[in-house]
Amino acid sequence: MRINAVRSSKVLAGLLVAAVLTAGVLSVVAQQPAAPPPSQFKLTTSGFADGARIPPQFTCADQNVASPPFQWSNPPAAAASFAMVFHDTDAAPAKGVTDVTHWLVWNIPATATALLADIKADATPDGIQQGKNIRGANGYQGPCPPPGATPHHYIFELYALDTKLSLTTGATRAELLAAMDGHVIGKATHVGLFSR
Repeated sequence: MRINAVRSSKVLAGLLVAAVLTAGVLSVVAQQPAAPPPSQFKLTTSGFADGARIPPQFTCADQNVASPPFQWSNPPAAAASFAMVFHDTDAAPAKGVTDVTHWLVWNIPATATALLADIKADATPDGIQQGKNIRGANGYQGPCPPPGATPHHYIFELYALDTKLSLTTGATRAELLAAMDGHVIGKATHVGLFSR
């Protein structure tokens, strides 16, 4: 009888420890903040699907290269303007840490929901401004990876900002990012692939 009582008390003690540990784990899990809901801010183009190949007319394969048209939906309500950065994430000029900048656009009005196709370098529709691409020129630079390279990933990033930027036309990517720092309230992306 005494042996059974000892065994029973050990079993009960083990069960009690297990219950306490389980409660502790559940408590830690319960205290973890819930993951934020996915962003409803979306960037799309009728030119190509997200993750698809970029058509030639938007690349250096076309003599009359044009910027793609873009549309966006569900931006943050507090957006005062938008800015777009278009870059090649697979290139590292001069073995540096930055990649290739293809297009910088900012001060897109907060009321806008789209950018038209083929925005020229000197154009300022609705007061938008453009900055320097990899060639040091203002405006859109179409994708143009080295011949024979594997497809490069080109990312269009649309930022919702809580302010209009006081930045001179022709600014660099570093200057644009510095001006945006502390003002980003949302971001939407669209990716295209291209090789030649």
